[in-house]
Amino acid sequence: MRIDHYLAPAFLAVVVLAALLAPWLPLFSRDAIDLGAALQAPSAAHWFGTDNLGRDTFTRVVYGSRTSLSIVAAAVGAGGGLGCLLGLLAGYRGGWFDAIIMRAADLQYSLPPVILALVATVALGTGILNLVMAISLATWPRFARIVRAEALHLRQRDFVLLAELGGASVARVLGCHLLPNMLNTVLVLVTLDIGLIVTLEATLSFLGLGVQPPDPSWGTMIADGRGYLTQAWWLTAMPGAVLVLTILAVNVTGKRLRQGNGSRLEVAVV
Repeated sequence: MRIDHYLAPAFLAVVVLAALLAPWLPLFSRDAIDLGAALQAPSAAHWFGTDNLGRDTFTRVVYGSRTSLSIVAAAVGAGGGLGCLLGLLAGYRGGWFDAIIMRAADLQYSLPPVILALVATVALGTGILNLVMAISLATWPRFARIVRAEALHLRQRDFVLLAELGGASVARVLGCHLLPNMLNTVLVLVTLDIGLIVTLEATLSFLGLGVQPPDPSWGTMIADGRGYLTQAWWLTAMPGAVLVLTILAVNVTGKRLRQGNGSRLEVAVV
């Protein structure tokens, strides 16, 4: 077993625990301004240094992880839930509904997710709720296509045919027979999608279209530090490093889960 297979989940666990326990950790005040301590380099007192307003960068990075995880959870729930529902119905019912859903997914696949999220955010406006909606609209097609592929495979299995012969409703077949048998695949897909959602949130926040002040976000912290690159490199380097490491850890963990579960995420769907 490679060492990164242990380090990646451990790093993710630290990030998640720090985000969940942030209000109870011995940190500085998130928004406390101390101009006398502005732009201090990393030290024992301020591990990641301070920003131009004297705020502790480490504290804001921790609270930024809290913001990012909240957005990830909401976006995965909304986008993943919508994609799974549409994919289940498309794969099980087929016909015109399947054709419409898959062509809509193909249309969205023709553009990068960041462009779709950017357009949706501009149309909906700024704010965390609109950010979640924009990311969900950009990420549902992958869930829909993979779940549809699973549904096409499972709907011909004996237990599904027996349920239909027994008079089970569509909702019961989908919820009690198809979905439970693809939970491993959905779990792996969620893990792989987290890295994309974290990237989208940071990108939109960096452009000023995501999380708005005074709420901290890794993307906004990197953007705010651009004007101090020569005199305070830590303002962009510290949140940027945590962002990159988090995305790498998520991708490594997702790859390991995919290999362990032997899922069919690589199946091409026409």
